[in-house]
Amino acid sequence: MVDFHGWEMPVQFAGILAEHRAVRTACGVFDVSHMGQVFISGPDAHRFVERVNCNRMSAEPGKGTYAHVLAEDGGILDDAITFCLGPERFLAIVNAATAENDFAWFQKQAAGFAVELDHASARYGMLAVQGPAAPALVGEIFPAALALPRFGIAELPWAGATAFVMRTGYTGEDGFEVAASPAGTLAFWEALMAKGGPHGLVPCGLGSRDTLRLESGYLLYGADADATRTPYEANCGWVVKLQKGDFVGREALVCRKEAGFKEKLTGVRLLERGVPRAGCAVLRAGRKVGELCSATFAPSLGTGIGVGYLAPDAWEAGTRVEVEIHGKTVPAETVRGPFRKNSV
Repeated sequence: MVDFHGWEMPVQFAGILAEHRAVRTACGVFDVSHMGQVFISGPDAHRFVERVNCNRMSAEPGKGTYAHVLAEDGGILDDAITFCLGPERFLAIVNAATAENDFAWFQKQAAGFAVELDHASARYGMLAVQGPAAPALVGEIFPAALALPRFGIAELPWAGATAFVMRTGYTGEDGFEVAASPAGTLAFWEALMAKGGPHGLVPCGLGSRDTLRLESGYLLYGADADATRTPYEANCGWVVKLQKGDFVGREALVCRKEAGFKEKLTGVRLLERGVPRAGCAVLRAGRKVGELCSATFAPSLGTGIGVGYLAPDAWEAGTRVEVEIHGKTVPAETVRGPFRKNSV
C-alpha cells in the first residue's frame, strides 16, 4: 500500500505480472475511488462543457467524450471524460490530483453561464473492471451494461441508490467503470468477488494499472502531461477541435501551433534487455534529445518501453536512439503509439 495523492492505494495484490496478465487474458478489478466526479447542470450545461474542454463535446444523452481541460495559455490542466446524462446534465470524471483545482477552475469559468456545479467526489467510490471477460462478468450484475457502446454511460439502480455504469477504461481492453455510493461500491466489490471466479477475475493495483496503460498509449497526468504542455506537444492534437468555435485556450493554441514546437511526446522501445525508468536520458548519436517521463517493462511485449518529450529529429517512428540506464546506453527505437494494439 502506498500514498497516492492522499489516498491509500494498493500497488499490487498477487503481483504486477500476474495482474497484468489477468487483465489481458481474463479480467481484473481496480479500486479507482480516488478519481473525482463533478456534475454540471443547467440550461447552459452543454455550452459550458464546450467552453472548458478543447474537444467537441457530445450533447447526446448516454455518450461521453475524452478531452483536455486547458488554461488560458493552452497548457493542460487535466485530461477528463465528460458524459452527457441529459439535455441539461453532465458528469465529468477528473483525476485525483487535480480534482480540487479542476472544480475551482470550473467555478471561475462558470461566470455568465446558467449552470450549477456539484463537486461530488466525496460521495462516490468507483471500481474499474477490465479485460476480455469483463462484459460477461459485469453483465451478470448489471445486464443493461452489455448494451452500452464504448464511452457510453447508464444510470442504473443499485444498492438502494443509483450507480453510474460507464464503458470506459485505462487498459486498452474492454471494460466498465462503476461509480456508486461508498456502500454501493462495497456491494459491487463483494458481488464481483462472489461471481468473478469463473471469469478469472483478480484484484489489481497501481503497478499493473501503469504497465497496462503505458502499453496502450494512455497519458498519466502529472507525468506525461501538465500545465507546461499543450495537447499538441503531448501528441494529442486529435482532441483539439479548433473549428468548433471558442474555448478556453483556443487563441493560445493557434499561436503556439503556428510558431511550432521544439518537443513532442514520443514512444521509445528498447531493442535489447533493460528496464527503463522515468528520468532516463534518450540520446541520438551520443547527443541528448530528451528524457523519459514514463517508462517500464512491458509484460505483453517482453521489452522495455517509455514515452518522453523528444527533439524533432527523433519524432519519426523507427528512428534509432539510445536510452541511458544506470550509466549504460541501451539501443532503442522511436515508436508511433500505442505500443500494443488495443482491443477497443
